[in-house]
Amino acid sequence: MNRADDQSAAAARSQETGGPGQVVVVGAGPAGLTAAYALAKRGATCTVLEMDTVVGGISRTVECEGWRFDVGGHRFFTKVPEVDNLWREILGPDDFLLRRRLSRIYYEGTYYNYPIRIGNALSGLGALESIRCGLSFLWVRVRPPKDLDTFEGWTARAFGWRLYRKFFKAYTEKVWGIPAGEIKADWAAQRIKSLTLGNVVKNALSQGRRRTRITSLIEEFHYPRLGPGMMWERTRELVEAEGSKVVLATRLVSIRRFGGRAMAAVTQPVAAETASKAVAARVTEPTTSWPFDHLISSMALSELVEAMDPPAPEEVRQAARALRYRDFLTVALVIPAERGFPDNWIYVHSDKVRVGRVQNFGSWSPDLVKQGRTCLGLEYFVFEGDVLWSMADDDLVALATEELATLGLVQREDVEKGFVVRMPKAYPVYDAGYHLRVQAIRAWLEAETPNVHPIGRNGMHRYNNQDHSMLTAMLTVASLYGEPFDTWAVNVDSDYHEEQVGRRSSASPSGGTGRAVPTPVGS
Repeated sequence: MNRADDQSAAAARSQETGGPGQVVVVGAGPAGLTAAYALAKRGATCTVLEMDTVVGGISRTVECEGWRFDVGGHRFFTKVPEVDNLWREILGPDDFLLRRRLSRIYYEGTYYNYPIRIGNALSGLGALESIRCGLSFLWVRVRPPKDLDTFEGWTARAFGWRLYRKFFKAYTEKVWGIPAGEIKADWAAQRIKSLTLGNVVKNALSQGRRRTRITSLIEEFHYPRLGPGMMWERTRELVEAEGSKVVLATRLVSIRRFGGRAMAAVTQPVAAETASKAVAARVTEPTTSWPFDHLISSMALSELVEAMDPPAPEEVRQAARALRYRDFLTVALVIPAERGFPDNWIYVHSDKVRVGRVQNFGSWSPDLVKQGRTCLGLEYFVFEGDVLWSMADDDLVALATEELATLGLVQREDVEKGFVVRMPKAYPVYDAGYHLRVQAIRAWLEAETPNVHPIGRNGMHRYNNQDHSMLTAMLTVASLYGEPFDTWAVNVDSDYHEEQVGRRSSASPSGGTGRAVPTPVGS
């Protein structure tokens, strides 16, 4: 009996014992591999289909000539104990480093701590500008912005117009490529819900008296020695050891439907050079059909709809086509270690350069870099196919070098070599009407393909962190075993992501459970 037959037999046994039967998982990022791991813990196997030649999705670690790059920066911090426990099941204690968190904002030649700390901000702004910012904050108490449904209105209300323009507007517009007044407030409510100027001041004044409730702004976090990809490379090994298959360089091209259910995933192999660039180009290769009882999908929600055969109704397809994504590229530059900086990353609030953020990979882990050298990762937020995305690698390295010099972080001659990593569909865009489009797609999927289960960031078109993407996968698997959770409720009512509620303890090393697991449906 070959491995495919083994899986079919295992799926049949799974159904006989009340399990989910044959499961196909689309995507080998944190959400997809967590689903595979959660199934394995229950004694079930699955097939994981991944278009790229590596696992990890945006949480991968890219390796070039012995250098390792984190795509976007991934701190291992969570308020969900189930996720924290899973991380520590997969990697041992010797694989995690405890890192001191340091990130700053670069604005008009001055560095400010982020999250904002009142003393540091007042010092950098100066007495007169600090008074103006305070008055601006008081003014929005009296005369709030007209439209609180946008990022601009929501954040100006929380900080005042002057601080909003200094510390939020420029960077946010770099990230999304659209005016802040066109970004929905959902983005702010999800990412910085309880971070307001008033709360920052209260937290600064408490100085220990109220620290039992808000103990820190995530001053420490854990990080795998070899980057986040180490977690997902190990997860792949574990799920394959339990009998599941992880099939790389394979693109899902259609999902066949019949009788009110999805029945099979049809794939084509992808050329290695195409997969390595994550280019969503179809190829004229033979197809393979993967029958399933359930399909767990972390692929982009828009692409999931377009893959349906027969097609979804035109209004649903229009909703899918209207969903937008922001793409991402990193230019990693090798420099002498002494020319680095202590920050994990620096947010660049300057219109003199196009770079949005600069990481120092040596500050994440010394095992990412080489002796006597460090590597700075310049992050650019782009749209696939625009000028920066299409620029030759050598030209991007030259641009990044010039921008580092413009910022005064390094001298041009400090840069020894550079590498470029592109990542499509890194961020689902929260533009006007996105939630109505997602709602329409979700309603159609639940009615017409109830055995298709979207999970993760792109799968649900929700800007989840790694831990929440994992949680949607864990709850989806639990639902397949008769525990009906509403995965769409994950991260809807979260606290501020940088805030840690409660005290650390040996039972909960990451702190409190501020972002709890949703209650099962009907309980």
